Amino acid sequence: MNVHQVTHEFEKELERYTGAPHAIAIDNCSNAIFLSLMYENVKGLDVYIPARTYMSVPCEIIHAGGNVKFLPVEGETITGAYRLSPTRVIDSALRFTHNMYVLDSFMCVSFTGPYKHLKLGKGGAILTDDDKAAEWFRRARFSGRRAISYHEDTFDMLGWNFWMMPDVAARGLHMMTQFYDLDGNPKENQDLTLPYPDLSKHEAYK
Repeated sequence: MNVHQVTHEFEKELERYTGAPHAIAIDNCSNAIFLSLMYENVKGLDVYIPARTYMSVPCEIIHAGGNVKFLPVEGETITGAYRLSPTRVIDSALRFTHNMYVLDSFMCVSFTGPYKHLKLGKGGAILTDDDKAAEWFRRARFSGRRAISYHEDTFDMLGWNFWMMPDVAARGLHMMTQFYDLDGNPKENQDLTLPYPDLSKHEAYK
């Protein structure tokens, strides 16, 4: 059995539901953001994000070589998706719904934790319409490998170990049925709203 086939089928279902031309399954949303920032080559770039967000977002900006710039947020919560400006990267950890894809972007979705619509324990994906970037993401998440046996592959690219395990993809494929009614029509999900601390006050991100 080709262990990559179930991941491919899960990705195709994500594409069908979200409207994205490409979905690349990743082991978590934080690594999806990191890969997207690496592809955008943010080294030395000021990247603007809400001051209240999940802690991994500024971490990934810094790991990718960028400079974190915080934007003030009213209240203690954020809702839905936001862009890591001025890049094409969108943190969509709190948005997962039908036809959600934004053109010319790298939308990073999350299936990690108890609050997400698709609860896989841990997982994420990058949604994009950029063919070249999608191919790079598929290999970058898999130690630079192609989706074949490493005994048959040729190694000409560095990558990371960010691929989604096949059993997680299989569970995701099965659970995607919850987003359709009994007639096969897609359901809409409301954006999630979650509280986060004001990260601009913490030394680690400066």
